[in-house]
Amino acid sequence: MFHRIRRRAAEPSEAERRFFERAMQMDGQVPPEVERMRAELQNAAPAPAPAGDDFLPPELRVPSHDQLDGRMMPWPQPLALDGELVTCTGCGAYRDWLILSTRDQIWLRCRAGHQHHETRLDTAWYNRHAGPADATHATFEDCLRHLGH
Repeated sequence: MFHRIRRRAAEPSEAERRFFERAMQMDGQVPPEVERMRAELQNAAPAPAPAGDDFLPPELRVPSHDQLDGRMMPWPQPLALDGELVTCTGCGAYRDWLILSTRDQIWLRCRAGHQHHETRLDTAWYNRHAGPADATHATFEDCLRHLGH
């Protein structure tokens, strides 16, 4: 009995034979809509190349990180690193920081103008916590004025 089942399975059924015959007849045929679309694409004029830079106008472009000397952001709340509250060594301030990122270093600046290099922070930390830049400035003093320091 099993021998007969295996022998029947080895031969294609009538439906399978008809399917393969139809498939062979249709091989190489393309629907008329496709031919019409191909002809339209070949006859269409090529799109004109943009005359210039089609990205953003210069007044809307923001410089990339390698075009800047540094970036800074305000940090009004206290800053705790490794379970320790960061305080200014010059005046004892513990909040209202400016965090500066320049040359792969992070600097903290208090409201009184004291700055110190913070080795426990890195550029990756700065990038995670900094929002988008709202302005660019030509000088460090212009940026300080912009941020209210």
